[in-house]
Amino acid sequence: MTQTAADSPPVLMAAEAPVLVLASASAVRRRLLSAAGIVFHAEAAAVDEAAVKESLKAEGATAGQAAETLAELKAQRLSSKDPGALVIGADQILTCNEVWFDKPPDRGHAAAHLRALTGKTHQLHTAVCVVRGGARLWHHNAAPSLTMRSLSDAFIAAYLETVGKDALSSVGAYQLEGPGAQLFAAVEGDYFTILGLPLLPLLDFLRANRVLPA
Repeated sequence: MTQTAADSPPVLMAAEAPVLVLASASAVRRRLLSAAGIVFHAEAAAVDEAAVKESLKAEGATAGQAAETLAELKAQRLSSKDPGALVIGADQILTCNEVWFDKPPDRGHAAAHLRALTGKTHQLHTAVCVVRGGARLWHHNAAPSLTMRSLSDAFIAAYLETVGKDALSSVGAYQLEGPGAQLFAAVEGDYFTILGLPLLPLLDFLRANRVLPA
């Protein structure tokens, strides 16, 4: 659907605000910023996330440390293209019983992920970082906990049939903002952070630095 001027979110940027860049291919993160009235442009950062995570895991890094490193690495990659811009990088890693989960590559893996998470509590280690001119200005980390209810194989199959390829676009094979809400018994943590971007702390940073009006 084409968005018209009438239903576009209001723009709330300071008059002399620097260019904002979101170093992410995530459609959800883009929607969150746009809905908040933020003017930005987005570009995916060329980072081999799997290789970086494997290296950090081998070095003994925690999932939270790995998410923070990846968020900064993404921002740094794009900061070199526009040193004057504020570049936002973000990353999220799901862990359950110390196992790190990636986005499922296909429906079979998505079903396996859901079976591994059913009836258990897992964490979403989420990091956001802002870089300007190659220097990290700010970062924020959080780890919401989500408890999945006990799911039958029949329910998992029906759920994956309903959401289709969307199950492959998020870690854990679910999207809390959609039918994925039906998978959970309890959620502890900030909603925006669970979706992949700690939006409220990020907005505080932008206001403190006069990117947004206070």
